[in-house]
Amino acid sequence: MTGFPRSLSHPMTVFCDFDGPIVDVSDRYYSTYHLALTDTAKFYREFSQPNPKNLDFLDKLTLLTKAQFWQMKQNRVPDLEIARQSGLDDVQIDYFLRRVMEIVNCANLLHLDKIQPGVTWALGLLRSQGCKLILVTLRDRSEAIDMLERNGLRPLFTGIYGTASSEAAYQNYSQIKTQLLRRAMHEHQVTNHNLDHSWMIGDTEADVLAGQAMGISTIALTCGIRSLNQLSQLQATLIKTDLLCAVHHLVGLSSLQACAN
Repeated sequence: MTGFPRSLSHPMTVFCDFDGPIVDVSDRYYSTYHLALTDTAKFYREFSQPNPKNLDFLDKLTLLTKAQFWQMKQNRVPDLEIARQSGLDDVQIDYFLRRVMEIVNCANLLHLDKIQPGVTWALGLLRSQGCKLILVTLRDRSEAIDMLERNGLRPLFTGIYGTASSEAAYQNYSQIKTQLLRRAMHEHQVTNHNLDHSWMIGDTEADVLAGQAMGISTIALTCGIRSLNQLSQLQATLIKTDLLCAVHHLVGLSSLQACAN
Protein backbone atom coordinates (compact mmCIF):
# COMPACT_ATOMS: atom_id res chain seq x y z
CA MET A 1 0.00 0.00 0.00
CA THR A 2 1.39 3.36 -0.99
CA GLY A 3 0.62 6.90 0.07
CA PHE A 4 0.47 6.22 3.82
CA PRO A 5 1.78 8.83 6.23
CA ARG A 6 4.73 8.08 8.45
CA SER A 7 4.24 5.89 11.49
CA LEU A 8 2.59 7.36 14.54
CA SER A 9 4.84 8.98 17.14
CA HIS A 10 3.22 6.91 19.91
CA PRO A 11 2.56 3.19 19.43
CA MET A 12 -1.18 2.53 19.45
CA THR A 13 -3.11 -0.59 20.41
CA VAL A 14 -6.48 -1.03 18.72
CA PHE A 15 -8.91 -3.64 19.98
CA CYS A 16 -11.58 -4.33 17.38
CA ASP A 17 -14.83 -6.27 17.34
CA PHE A 18 -15.52 -8.70 14.50
CA ASP A 19 -19.24 -8.78 13.66
CA GLY A 20 -20.24 -5.29 12.55
CA PRO A 21 -16.93 -3.44 12.18
CA ILE A 22 -15.25 -6.12 10.06
CA VAL A 23 -18.07 -8.43 8.96
CA ASP A 24 -21.56 -7.63 7.70
CA VAL A 25 -23.90 -10.18 9.30
CA SER A 26 -27.19 -8.64 8.12
CA ASP A 27 -27.87 -11.21 5.38
CA ARG A 28 -27.30 -14.12 7.77
CA TYR A 29 -29.49 -12.64 10.48
CA TYR A 30 -32.29 -11.88 8.02
CA SER A 31 -32.08 -15.36 6.49
CA THR A 32 -32.24 -16.80 10.01
CA TYR A 33 -35.41 -14.83 10.69
CA HIS A 34 -36.93 -15.88 7.35
CA LEU A 35 -36.15 -19.57 7.84
CA ALA A 36 -37.33 -19.60 11.45
CA LEU A 37 -40.63 -18.01 10.44
CA THR A 38 -41.06 -20.50 7.60
CA ASP A 39 -40.18 -23.45 9.84
CA THR A 40 -42.67 -22.28 12.47
CA ALA A 41 -45.49 -22.14 9.93
CA LYS A 42 -44.52 -25.57 8.60
CA PHE A 43 -44.38 -27.11 12.06
CA TYR A 44 -47.87 -25.95 12.99
CA ARG A 45 -49.32 -27.01 9.65
CA GLU A 46 -48.01 -30.54 10.17
CA PHE A 47 -48.65 -31.00 13.90
CA SER A 48 -51.70 -28.90 14.79
CA GLN A 49 -54.30 -31.46 13.76
CA PRO A 50 -56.99 -32.09 14.88
CA ASN A 51 -57.19 -28.53 16.27
CA PRO A 52 -57.38 -26.23 13.23
CA LYS A 53 -57.68 -23.16 15.47
CA ASN A 54 -53.95 -23.40 16.04
CA LEU A 55 -53.54 -22.44 12.38
CA ASP A 56 -55.45 -19.15 12.58
CA PHE A 57 -52.15 -17.25 12.80
CA LEU A 58 -51.25 -18.31 9.25
CA ASP A 59 -53.79 -15.84 7.86
CA LYS A 60 -51.95 -12.89 9.39
CA LEU A 61 -48.38 -14.15 8.97
CA THR A 62 -46.26 -11.40 7.38
CA LEU A 63 -42.63 -11.66 6.30
CA LEU A 64 -40.85 -8.40 7.13
CA THR A 65 -38.60 -6.95 4.46
CA LYS A 66 -34.89 -7.00 5.17
CA ALA A 67 -34.95 -3.22 5.65
CA GLN A 68 -37.77 -3.49 8.20
CA PHE A 69 -36.08 -6.36 10.01
CA TRP A 70 -32.65 -4.74 10.15
CA GLN A 71 -34.04 -1.45 11.37
CA MET A 72 -35.67 -3.32 14.25
CA LYS A 73 -32.43 -5.15 15.06
CA GLN A 74 -30.47 -1.90 15.00
CA ASN A 75 -32.94 -0.38 17.44
CA ARG A 76 -32.73 -3.36 19.81
CA VAL A 77 -36.24 -4.61 19.16
CA PRO A 78 -36.28 -8.10 20.78
CA ASP A 79 -36.80 -11.17 18.60
CA LEU A 80 -40.00 -11.80 20.54
CA GLU A 81 -41.44 -8.48 19.33
CA ILE A 82 -40.17 -9.10 15.79
CA ALA A 83 -42.06 -12.41 15.89
CA ARG A 84 -45.25 -10.67 17.03
CA GLN A 85 -44.99 -8.05 14.31
CA SER A 86 -44.61 -10.91 11.83
CA GLY A 87 -47.99 -12.28 12.90
CA LEU A 88 -47.03 -14.99 15.40
CA ASP A 89 -49.10 -15.51 18.54
CA ASP A 90 -47.66 -16.35 21.95
CA VAL A 91 -48.32 -20.03 21.26
CA GLN A 92 -45.93 -20.09 18.30
CA ILE A 93 -43.30 -17.60 19.49
CA ASP A 94 -41.39 -20.04 21.70
CA TYR A 95 -40.90 -22.40 18.76
CA PHE A 96 -39.79 -19.49 16.56
CA LEU A 97 -37.23 -18.28 19.12
CA ARG A 98 -35.81 -21.78 19.53
CA ARG A 99 -35.41 -22.12 15.77
CA VAL A 100 -33.59 -18.78 15.58
CA MET A 101 -31.01 -19.92 18.14
CA GLU A 102 -30.69 -23.35 16.50
CA ILE A 103 -29.93 -22.11 12.99
CA VAL A 104 -28.31 -18.66 13.30
CA ASN A 105 -24.80 -20.16 13.45
CA CYS A 106 -25.35 -23.12 11.15
CA ALA A 107 -22.65 -23.69 8.57
CA ASN A 108 -25.10 -23.33 5.70
CA LEU A 109 -25.80 -19.73 6.78
CA LEU A 110 -22.33 -18.58 7.84
CA HIS A 111 -21.33 -18.22 4.20
CA LEU A 112 -23.73 -15.27 3.99
CA ASP A 113 -21.40 -13.16 6.14
CA LYS A 114 -19.22 -10.81 4.12
CA ILE A 115 -16.35 -8.45 4.79
CA GLN A 116 -17.49 -4.85 5.17
CA PRO A 117 -16.38 -2.35 2.46
CA GLY A 118 -13.04 -0.69 3.15
CA VAL A 119 -12.00 -3.13 5.88
CA THR A 120 -8.92 -4.51 4.14
CA TRP A 121 -7.61 -0.99 3.54
CA ALA A 122 -8.44 0.10 7.10
CA LEU A 123 -6.67 -2.84 8.74
CA GLY A 124 -3.66 -2.49 6.45
CA LEU A 125 -3.47 1.21 7.25
CA LEU A 126 -3.40 0.55 10.97
CA ARG A 127 -0.58 -1.95 10.63
CA SER A 128 1.37 0.36 8.33
CA GLN A 129 1.39 2.91 11.16
CA GLY A 130 2.87 0.42 13.59
CA CYS A 131 -0.42 -0.12 15.43
CA LYS A 132 -0.95 -3.32 17.34
CA LEU A 133 -4.26 -4.74 16.11
CA ILE A 134 -6.12 -7.18 18.35
CA LEU A 135 -9.46 -8.84 17.62
CA VAL A 136 -11.85 -9.14 20.57
CA THR A 137 -15.05 -10.87 19.57
CA LEU A 138 -17.95 -12.78 21.06
CA ARG A 139 -17.96 -14.93 17.93
CA ASP A 140 -16.60 -18.45 18.15
CA ARG A 141 -12.85 -17.89 17.83
CA SER A 142 -12.35 -20.64 15.26
CA GLU A 143 -15.10 -19.17 13.06
CA ALA A 144 -13.49 -15.74 13.18
CA ILE A 145 -10.04 -17.10 12.36
CA ASP A 146 -11.40 -19.14 9.46
CA MET A 147 -13.06 -16.12 7.87
CA LEU A 148 -10.01 -13.92 8.39
CA GLU A 149 -7.79 -16.54 6.77
CA ARG A 150 -10.13 -16.97 3.80
CA ASN A 151 -9.98 -13.23 3.19
CA GLY A 152 -6.22 -12.87 3.73
CA LEU A 153 -6.64 -10.77 6.89
CA ARG A 154 -5.30 -13.13 9.57
CA PRO A 155 -1.67 -11.89 9.41
CA LEU A 156 -2.77 -8.33 10.24
CA PHE A 157 -3.79 -9.27 13.79
CA THR A 158 -1.36 -9.56 16.68
CA GLY A 159 -3.91 -11.40 18.79
CA ILE A 160 -7.36 -12.94 18.41
CA TYR A 161 -9.67 -13.36 21.38
CA GLY A 162 -13.02 -15.05 21.03
CA THR A 163 -15.35 -17.54 22.65
CA ALA A 164 -16.00 -21.24 22.32
CA SER A 165 -19.73 -20.62 22.05
CA SER A 166 -21.77 -20.23 18.90
CA GLU A 167 -24.47 -18.33 20.81
CA ALA A 168 -22.46 -15.64 22.61
CA ALA A 169 -22.22 -13.30 19.62
CA TYR A 170 -25.95 -13.36 18.89
CA GLN A 171 -26.79 -12.78 22.56
CA ASN A 172 -24.20 -9.97 22.78
CA TYR A 173 -23.12 -10.53 26.38
CA SER A 174 -21.42 -7.38 27.69
CA GLN A 175 -19.85 -9.18 30.66
CA ILE A 176 -18.14 -11.75 28.46
CA LYS A 177 -16.84 -9.02 26.13
CA THR A 178 -15.36 -7.18 29.13
CA GLN A 179 -13.64 -10.36 30.33
CA LEU A 180 -12.15 -10.96 26.89
CA LEU A 181 -10.94 -7.36 26.64
CA ARG A 182 -9.42 -7.52 30.13
CA ARG A 183 -7.50 -10.65 29.19
CA ALA A 184 -6.32 -9.16 25.90
CA MET A 185 -5.13 -5.97 27.59
CA HIS A 186 -3.26 -7.94 30.24
CA GLU A 187 -1.54 -10.27 27.77
CA HIS A 188 -0.55 -7.39 25.50
CA GLN A 189 0.68 -5.22 28.36
CA VAL A 190 -1.83 -2.39 28.08
CA THR A 191 -1.55 -0.69 31.47
CA ASN A 192 -2.16 2.71 33.04
CA HIS A 193 1.02 3.91 31.33
CA ASN A 194 -0.37 3.47 27.80
CA LEU A 195 -4.15 3.60 28.20
CA ASP A 196 -4.18 6.93 26.37
CA HIS A 197 -2.94 5.18 23.23
CA SER A 198 -5.45 2.33 23.30
CA TRP A 199 -8.89 2.14 21.68
CA MET A 200 -11.83 -0.24 21.51
CA ILE A 201 -13.80 -0.21 18.24
CA GLY A 202 -17.18 -1.90 17.99
CA ASP A 203 -20.81 -1.57 16.97
CA THR A 204 -22.78 -2.52 20.09
CA GLU A 205 -23.24 -1.64 23.74
CA ALA A 206 -21.09 -4.65 24.66
CA ASP A 207 -18.07 -3.11 22.93
CA VAL A 208 -18.54 0.38 24.34
CA LEU A 209 -19.28 -0.83 27.87
CA ALA A 210 -16.26 -3.14 27.81
CA GLY A 211 -13.96 -0.32 26.71
CA GLN A 212 -15.37 2.02 29.32
CA ALA A 213 -15.02 -0.61 32.05
CA MET A 214 -11.36 -1.05 31.16
CA GLY A 215 -10.67 2.69 30.98
CA ILE A 216 -9.86 2.99 27.27
CA SER A 217 -11.35 5.24 24.60
CA THR A 218 -14.11 3.81 22.45
CA ILE A 219 -15.35 4.26 18.89
CA ALA A 220 -18.88 3.10 18.08
CA LEU A 221 -19.67 2.31 14.45
CA THR A 222 -23.09 2.72 12.83
CA CYS A 223 -22.39 0.15 10.07
CA GLY A 224 -23.30 -2.74 12.36
CA ILE A 225 -26.25 -3.92 14.39
CA ARG A 226 -26.98 -0.74 16.36
CA SER A 227 -28.46 2.52 15.07
CA LEU A 228 -26.99 5.97 15.59
CA ASN A 229 -29.75 6.68 18.09
CA GLN A 230 -28.87 3.59 20.15
CA LEU A 231 -25.14 4.27 20.04
CA SER A 232 -25.58 7.92 20.98
CA GLN A 233 -26.97 6.84 24.35
CA LEU A 234 -23.77 4.97 25.24
CA GLN A 235 -21.47 8.00 25.44
CA ALA A 236 -18.71 6.45 23.38
CA THR A 237 -15.66 8.64 22.82
CA LEU A 238 -16.50 8.87 19.12
CA ILE A 239 -19.16 7.65 16.73
CA LYS A 240 -18.14 6.92 13.13
CA THR A 241 -19.89 5.37 10.17
CA ASP A 242 -17.48 2.48 9.55
CA LEU A 243 -14.06 1.07 10.32
CA LEU A 244 -12.27 3.02 7.61
CA CYS A 245 -13.57 6.33 8.93
CA ALA A 246 -12.55 5.33 12.45
CA VAL A 247 -9.05 4.44 11.29
CA HIS A 248 -8.75 7.69 9.36
CA HIS A 249 -9.40 9.51 12.61
CA LEU A 250 -6.92 7.43 14.58
CA VAL A 251 -4.04 7.89 12.20
CA GLY A 252 -4.90 11.52 11.38
CA LEU A 253 -5.19 11.26 7.62
CA SER A 254 -5.97 14.43 5.68
CA SER A 255 -9.07 12.70 4.31
CA LEU A 256 -10.65 12.68 7.75
CA GLN A 257 -13.09 15.42 6.81
CA ALA A 258 -14.72 13.06 4.30
CA CYS A 259 -15.76 10.76 7.14
CA ALA A 260 -18.76 12.30 8.85
CA ASN A 261 -19.91 11.18 12.29
